[in-house]
Amino acid sequence: MCMSIEELESEAMKLDPKARARLAGKLLESLESLSDEENEQLWAEEARRRDSDADAGRTADEVLRDARDRLG
Repeated sequence: MCMSIEELESEAMKLDPKARARLAGKLLESLESLSDEENEQLWAEEARRRDSDADAGRTADEVLRDARDRLG
């Protein structure tokens, strides 16, 4: 059975701060080893998301608030 991102985030938030910090470090470290193609794909997806937000008439404040909410 595969967890959704939301379920995984919820479980990760139940970890003690030291364990969350270790997990965050490992996740960040894993991003540093992405290939150029993978980095380009991620940036292209982010650009499309931002363009979609702009087309939807969302203000920068709304986008930042949503980003902060997602980060917890």
